[in-house]
Amino acid sequence: MKLQRKNRLRALSLGALAVSGALALTACGSDDTSGSGNGGKETNANANIKCDDAKGQLAASGSSAQKNAIDAWRKVYTTNCKDVQLNYNPTGSGAGITAFLQGQTAFAGSDSALKPDEIAKSKKVCKDSQAIGLPMVGGPIAIGYNVPGVDNLTLDAKTLADIFNDKIESWDDKAIAKLNPDVKLPKTKIQAFHRSDESGTTDNFTKYLKGAAPDAWPYEPGKSWEPKGGQSANGSAGVAGQVKQTAGAISYFELSYAGEGIKTVDLKTQAKEPVKATVDNASKAIAEAKVVGKGKDLSLELNYKPTAEGAYPITLVTYEVVCEKGNKPETLAATKSFLTYIASEDGQNVLKENDYAPIPAEIIAKVRSTVAGLS
Repeated sequence: MKLQRKNRLRALSLGALAVSGALALTACGSDDTSGSGNGGKETNANANIKCDDAKGQLAASGSSAQKNAIDAWRKVYTTNCKDVQLNYNPTGSGAGITAFLQGQTAFAGSDSALKPDEIAKSKKVCKDSQAIGLPMVGGPIAIGYNVPGVDNLTLDAKTLADIFNDKIESWDDKAIAKLNPDVKLPKTKIQAFHRSDESGTTDNFTKYLKGAAPDAWPYEPGKSWEPKGGQSANGSAGVAGQVKQTAGAISYFELSYAGEGIKTVDLKTQAKEPVKATVDNASKAIAEAKVVGKGKDLSLELNYKPTAEGAYPITLVTYEVVCEKGNKPETLAATKSFLTYIASEDGQNVLKENDYAPIPAEIIAKVRSTVAGLS
């Protein structure tokens, strides 16, 4: 447990770098051999990775939620494929898709499935083809809070909607007290933080609010934050950092950013007991997802109102967005090699060690087949 806490704290501090600029993840740019992204174990130089003819710069950008997963994968991959320099810029899902559609990157990370207009635009980048979404990373969106003296907190969808819509302004509000009868709540002012950048995490969080509490959340889900109130910060690391340092703060971010000093909310669902934000509980919800993408696109439809005991309803799936055909010749080999590794059993096993949920077996098998056919 001490090792896990140390790793989570280190991941949070690394993630904070994304706020001030791009993070370059290169094969030769780090002398860190601790392998903390791989469960704190030594980097596996003998991993079953096929480098083939992979070499050169592999540029990607997008989801900050998967940044810590990319960190962990990079440690293993670049140890095996030393001729590849992997640069991942955690700019947020919206910016990542934009960069990909402009031909600036080999692939993008997005916490939301591609929209029809984005698929249409991708045909200009993917010659004689289009972009597809490959679900690669799963996990819970934790609701982190900083309320002095409160170590355990339960909230439901309606209460969360009212908090983030500025209808509940104090932590001792009767709606919060009703859900936490045994907790002494202070009169501390609530400081709700949301993402300032376009974010798939925001998209999934607002989909949950809209789906589970439609009367309390009048806004349409989306990557951009619609309500007028609250405060903002850039990236998952940015909002997590604000929660850690601000008394009364609350925000949403991928679980791996909930390092030491950040407590997370238990969610009241239709199940008998409140559900904690854990990888296993997120996996129970993701297992109910359905593939709704067309052709080789493997976009998923998530269930934000699961009824199973222990199913955590605020989950996200990060997609690696890539051209099905027409990928740039100079990056195709490295793209296929890297995506093949992260979709492999070894690659997916790394996720759980870093507070992410592996993609269900039936779906990841389709991902592997699709990656093998990229051209």
